[in-house]
Amino acid sequence: MTFNELIEMDFSFIFSTVFRFKLILSTLRNTMSANDKYSTPLSSRYASEEMSKIFSLRNRFSTWRKLWLNLAIAEKEVGLDMISDKAIEQMKAHLEITDEEIEAASKEEAIVRHDVMAHVHVFGKTCPDAAGIIHLGATSCFVTDNADLIFLRDAYDVLIPKLVNVINRLSEFALKYKDLPVLGWTHFQPAQLTTVGKRATLWIQELLWDLRNMERARNDLGLRGVKGTTGTQASFLSLFHGNHDQVEQLDERVVELLGFDHVYPVTGQTYSRKIDIDVLSPLASLGATAHKFATDIRLLANLKEVEEPFEKSQIGSSAMAYKRNPMRCERVCSLARHMGGLLNDAIQTASVQWFERTLDDSAIRRISLPSAFLTADILLSTMNNISSGLVVYPKVIERRINSELPFMATENIIMAMVEKGGSRQECHEEIRVLSHQASAVVKQEGGDNDLIQRVRATEYFKPIWNELDTLLDPSTFVGRAPQQTEKFINKDVANALKNYKHLVNDESVSLNV
Repeated sequence: MTFNELIEMDFSFIFSTVFRFKLILSTLRNTMSANDKYSTPLSSRYASEEMSKIFSLRNRFSTWRKLWLNLAIAEKEVGLDMISDKAIEQMKAHLEITDEEIEAASKEEAIVRHDVMAHVHVFGKTCPDAAGIIHLGATSCFVTDNADLIFLRDAYDVLIPKLVNVINRLSEFALKYKDLPVLGWTHFQPAQLTTVGKRATLWIQELLWDLRNMERARNDLGLRGVKGTTGTQASFLSLFHGNHDQVEQLDERVVELLGFDHVYPVTGQTYSRKIDIDVLSPLASLGATAHKFATDIRLLANLKEVEEPFEKSQIGSSAMAYKRNPMRCERVCSLARHMGGLLNDAIQTASVQWFERTLDDSAIRRISLPSAFLTADILLSTMNNISSGLVVYPKVIERRINSELPFMATENIIMAMVEKGGSRQECHEEIRVLSHQASAVVKQEGGDNDLIQRVRATEYFKPIWNELDTLLDPSTFVGRAPQQTEKFINKDVANALKNYKHLVNDESVSLNV
């Protein structure tokens, strides 16, 4: 065997091996199930179907087709005669992309290395009469950026009703418990009494601010419109033979057809990525609200005063069967941290865009924008579930009040003694001594607070013995908490939700897990 024959045989063996290897890989790919691939838990485990659908491949590519259709309609209306009615009718008939077309576009993209052009080709094969005018005058960002803005608006339209219902359910809770005294905490140390309902208003007020911020972000969204490759509309000016008025009409008409009321007046190739900051900021802020709400419930669960819903068959711990872990609130805290961090993606991306555009925004936005809205969706669904089933334990609350109230009542006791003719300074010293004795029983002996028993047993305080029950009534220590709660719900919350009455419901919100 010659040297050349040997070389040819070796190369033949290599090529044969490579071919067999590729065949094996192809077979493996074809036999892989969905369980063999990573999928984000945001969509597979937690988020609602309606939010997941917004950022789905089918909705993305179908929206591209909708954009191409409306571009063609507007171009024809403004004066481009080469666009036929038949072409437009074909595009209308195939707006929703099929699974087969998605697969075909994926194969096409592997060849041309351009997702938009792959879909232009596939759409053109589906609509042969429109093949020559699809994407006419446009750059890729006409579909990608405008579609993103549509998704952001639609996603807010899913979130806002859910936020409205969280606010409404917590408002009902606040009114129900507006008069129930509870120990307040500062520095997580016992403080002056408040009420269970008044504490809930603190959560609600922050949620109202979140609603305001989300409304602003949603309503401020415009479209990129038709701006061309560097934002100058040069391609469209050429299409309309230098007629500036027609180009402006085209820009306005496309936006109108897509249901937006304004277009960004100037862009580079992309809409300013600063808009993404404006869009994600309210979500990050909501995350802070959600984290605070859920943390408060977690702390209250430890105190056994208030708990999140706990289902009859729910298991709290795999080992400790008695446990009722606040797992829903813990999930809220976990995902809220994730959502807050996504805002930095938008900030950093906006800050590093070069001139009219750079592509280093693409990959990160494909991840960050859907993730932020999917996470917000999960947070609000979970908060709706929690707020509709909060469990309050009045007897535990009462017991904790009774353990601390005697110390808080010392000022009332002093004032009552002074009204009976006693000396403020003398009374202060008497009550100080008794307080320290009672404190020692609590801290050193582990006993109950017996300050009031000591007051009843001390002759000095005999003039007010009959008034002690009144002086120790918890409802007299909550100030205007009930009145504040009632006014806040009936005025501030009512005003904020007056335009959303049709969205309020009492439907139970079940969670997948």
